[in-house]
Amino acid sequence: MIEYLQYAPVASIIFVITLATSLWAFANENIYGNFILNPYNVSRGHKVYTIITSGLIHKDWSHLFFNMFSYYFFAFQLEVYLGHWQFGTLYIISLILSDLPTIQKHRDDIWYNSLGASGAISAVIFSFILFQPLAGMRLMFIPIDIPAWIFGILYLVYCHFASKHARDNINHDAHFFGAVSGIIITVALNHNVLNEFFAKF
Repeated sequence: MIEYLQYAPVASIIFVITLATSLWAFANENIYGNFILNPYNVSRGHKVYTIITSGLIHKDWSHLFFNMFSYYFFAFQLEVYLGHWQFGTLYIISLILSDLPTIQKHRDDIWYNSLGASGAISAVIFSFILFQPLAGMRLMFIPIDIPAWIFGILYLVYCHFASKHARDNINHDAHFFGAVSGIIITVALNHNVLNEFFAKF
């Protein structure tokens, strides 16, 4: 962990805080009530801070494991490519932006809640893809590595389709808009990244 703190301190701190807060929520149900994102309330100016805190808690162990597993494989490398404060900016802003469409879409649904770091982690993954478009990535239902840029396209298509048709209680909108936010913010922070992206082909 000391090594990670040296070359990716911001990613390390976010990783530890997210793990600790999620474990805290597992042990204390009241944390969910205070931290979870409820679009109905937020759209009416209540608990606006939950746009951030909802990204620090997870539904269960599998939700936490999958998100932190994905984060582990991309975030630490990305901070090296992007820079320390840049990585922190990308993560926090994409966490916020990925939730805004959900707040708008479910602003009149008092029973709808959302939680998890998926939107911000999607941003991390897609930022990584801009730096390493030919890196091997794998979909769960395809047992071979595919180039990261192809993975990105398939991921966006899936999220768009799932958002319209899925009934699995997963916030696919956050995944989609998190990914798009990751691309936009990365380009804004590193103007050469697109030239470097196309030069790799």
